[in-house]
Amino acid sequence: MIIYSVMPMEMIMKNLDSTEYQYQEAEIEGVKMLVEPVPHSTEVKIVRLMSPNPQDYLNPKYMPGQTIHFRPEISHS
Repeated sequence: MIIYSVMPMEMIMKNLDSTEYQYQEAEIEGVKMLVEPVPHSTEVKIVRLMSPNPQDYLNPKYMPGQTIHFRPEISHS
């Protein structure tokens, strides 16, 4: 990646390593994906698909950046 900027590189890269993500693996409608919870909501934002099925990648419903309703199942052990 090349960044052209008049700002010092230290200022551009400041706090880059301190970002924390709350990614979770989930299987929604049979499609395995990496999601990020939306604060104060029952929705998640799709970050990445991890499905071996090429048809899942063609479905606009599962496009990264989309938000979908998700309620995690609680396992009873």
